[in-house]
Amino acid sequence: MRKVYFDHSATTPVRPEVVDEVCTSLKENFGNPTSLHYFGRQVRKDVEAAREKVAAAIGAIPNEIVFTSGGTESDNMAIHGVAMSNKNKGNHIITSAVEHHAVMNTVKALGKEGFTITILPVDKYGMVSVNDVVAAITDKTILITIMHANNEVGTIMPIQEIAKLAYARGIFMHTDAVQSFGKIPVNVNELGVDLLTISAHKIYGPKGVGALYIRKGTRWKQSLFHGGAQERLRRAGTENVPGITGLGKAAELAMADLPKETEYLKTLRDRLIRQVTTKIDRVKLTGHPDKRLPNHASFTFEFIEGESMLLSLDMKGIAASSGSACTSGSLEPSHVLLAMGIPHEIAHGSIRITLGRDNTMEDIDYFLEVMPPIVDRLRAMSPLDQETEFASNGGCDACKSSGSCKS
Repeated sequence: MRKVYFDHSATTPVRPEVVDEVCTSLKENFGNPTSLHYFGRQVRKDVEAAREKVAAAIGAIPNEIVFTSGGTESDNMAIHGVAMSNKNKGNHIITSAVEHHAVMNTVKALGKEGFTITILPVDKYGMVSVNDVVAAITDKTILITIMHANNEVGTIMPIQEIAKLAYARGIFMHTDAVQSFGKIPVNVNELGVDLLTISAHKIYGPKGVGALYIRKGTRWKQSLFHGGAQERLRRAGTENVPGITGLGKAAELAMADLPKETEYLKTLRDRLIRQVTTKIDRVKLTGHPDKRLPNHASFTFEFIEGESMLLSLDMKGIAASSGSACTSGSLEPSHVLLAMGIPHEIAHGSIRITLGRDNTMEDIDYFLEVMPPIVDRLRAMSPLDQETEFASNGGCDACKSSGSCKS
């Protein structure tokens, strides 16, 4: 059976060059980077080389990069660090209704610790309004945290404009760039952000490692961990050296391949979107039609459970998802889709197709071959779909003659 991987927003396969980097670190450079002897010094060089690569990829300087265990930790560090270090200035934090749970749950937790939280609505495309940000700002606002691109629908947020507002008012700006980094240009100076989150396993690197960018001069002093002086006192604990070197290599490769890869993925994505919305009835693209990640296509199908579609696709060798991998075990519909105004029953019928560098046009064509029969079969089994067909045909003969349905 053909095997097709369409879930790159959940995780990506590790590139061979990255595997080589990680293996070298594991086999040869095994020292502790805090040790003063030769073995420690060699490993310290590897860590700092990786820091330079990550910094170069986002337009930062190396000492603004803190290595972490991944996106969730970086988001927690950014938000807690700013909140706790600036609570003498204010206690108000602004975020959006479509954030990843690593941001949303962190902000909500701070709401129980005396902070005031404003959760901004989004439009039908999942986009935050800059005007809503302006209206939400108060003299107590200390932090705005809004993702660069949404993980479930692919919409790219107006971070540059929001960051300008924040800067003009002396408010710190954080963005979760886990989904955008490596897919579109991410430059901290062009965006104007103070803190930015990235994760290795979204860019063909290893799992369990990420980074937090903290702009020089940002009032941030709160470490989540108590321990040693690693990462310039910003993140205690022995560094995950193999993961860090893998992240550095993955970031370096991502930047080298970005222009060509972006155009290639757009070609695949556009064909997928065009054909799905043409070949299948009662399906809608979710997210912004233009301001979206180049590898991202997400849809809602009326009167079909997303889980049923995913299981049917899996039986055909196609791996996709119904939204965030972090909530794939939940029976609740996506909070992102609900925030976009999509009805509860329609939000249940969502799937997300996220493409990667190894996907081909043949993969797209295979999906377009197997998906319509899956939809037809599942709709034929759906009582909701049968009710819709019944109503659209005018009901039963008695309904048509009497003008009211008694069936």
